[in-house]
Amino acid sequence: MPNQPAVPETWDVEADVVVVGFGAAGFATAVTAHDLGAKVVILEKAPEGQEGGNTRVAGQGYLNTSSVESAIAYLTALCGPFTVPEPMVKVWAEEMCKNNDWLASLGGDPQEHQHPPVGIEFPDLPGAECVHKFHDGPTYGYSYTWQLFERLTKQRPIQILYETPGRQLIQNPLTGEILGVRAQQGDRTIAVKARKGVVLTCGGFENNQEMIRNYLPGIPYCYTSGSPYNEGDGITMAMSVGADLWHMNNYAGPSMALKVPDVRTTFSMQAFHYSKVLPGGAIVVGPDGRRFADEKYKTRHGKVPVNGRWLPLSTPCPMYMILDHAHLSAGPLYDKHPSHGWTQIVEKYDWSPDNSAEIAKGWIRQADTVAGLANIVGLDPGVLEATVDRWNSQCAAGEDTDFGRTLMLTPLAKGPFYAVEMSPSMLNTQGGPRRNEHGQIVRPDGSPIPRLYSSGELGSIYSYLYQGTGNLGECLAFGRVSGRNAVAETPWA
Repeated sequence: MPNQPAVPETWDVEADVVVVGFGAAGFATAVTAHDLGAKVVILEKAPEGQEGGNTRVAGQGYLNTSSVESAIAYLTALCGPFTVPEPMVKVWAEEMCKNNDWLASLGGDPQEHQHPPVGIEFPDLPGAECVHKFHDGPTYGYSYTWQLFERLTKQRPIQILYETPGRQLIQNPLTGEILGVRAQQGDRTIAVKARKGVVLTCGGFENNQEMIRNYLPGIPYCYTSGSPYNEGDGITMAMSVGADLWHMNNYAGPSMALKVPDVRTTFSMQAFHYSKVLPGGAIVVGPDGRRFADEKYKTRHGKVPVNGRWLPLSTPCPMYMILDHAHLSAGPLYDKHPSHGWTQIVEKYDWSPDNSAEIAKGWIRQADTVAGLANIVGLDPGVLEATVDRWNSQCAAGEDTDFGRTLMLTPLAKGPFYAVEMSPSMLNTQGGPRRNEHGQIVRPDGSPIPRLYSSGELGSIYSYLYQGTGNLGECLAFGRVSGRNAVAETPWA
């Protein structure tokens, strides 16, 4: 936004607290601030009906811990060698124990997950017994928890400006204070005054391929199953006013999924869901035509054990799922049941029952022989044939001696054979501007940038390992922290 004065002479919108992003973190921040007497405006990048960020299409569970002491021990263990300051861990633990009570006080109906598995991601770590996963109401799934957050926000006179992404923080050039936000509405730039503070709750950078290449280890590209609107806007805005960054190499992934230009988010393939046993044979190979992992291994949000550490699943790109006709004929390769994921819930792509439409689109390539398939997708025919032959012999012996796979030890028997290019996929990134125990975004020297706060996946507390439902839980916890501390600021004007 060139040629903009440091401080606008006039403001298009004014509020006490300006919240950038309307997901779980934006909800918790806005409702907390409003209920403490502040006038609140939310700036949301997505059009109405597609707001909600990753919260809208997540599994709808949020973390509520049962003990502060155990939660401290568990998060400390999750961080491992990538330590987080003790005051941050303490505030996280204290607030995570309050999520249920807070939502219930607003009219929510917290219900604990009763279906297996219990959902403790790392049960061997100290404090793991504190983990309890909740959702709103008696029915699990289908965005029900998000619908509660949305309803609670809209019950209040909180202005929500859709299709209005925050683009630039307005900073007093003398004091460094954040005075508001420049936002985009179509071709027009608007100035939004924040008399007390700005809270960035606009998610991570899972749709920003340049940031992915620069920050995430071992992947040249990656695509999300979550919101397509999370492009790292909060990171660039915060960096421009002097923010430090943390946890930029940590993310909830990778998995292997199909990504096509026609659809903004990924398709997870049923063959490699850890719990499903399906007819026919299917493996995944890398660019050398060889298998590189147990394709059915249940990762811990993309992490696998390697030499005594948890590391991201290896995803040598490009990768190809190779399958036989028996597997393709068993049913659709993609489960379109709308349980979670942007493609299922928002895009609602109607995958054909027999996969024929996707073959016609070129998403699934086919050939009569393995060698012919290799030629079509650019693999060495001899190597791919040897890989399939080795897999088939291991299936006959009943043991995958290469990677220890135990599910679907089924040979690739009869052609035609098929290939689907798989890409690294993720739920979300965890990195962003560093925040302190008060929710304030800080500079590299640890000093807070005045009147600037954050919550949620934008600069999450998770530095290494991740507990499922922990992001939504943190959105609620630090949304409250940042909301009440922003309201406590003295108005600058």
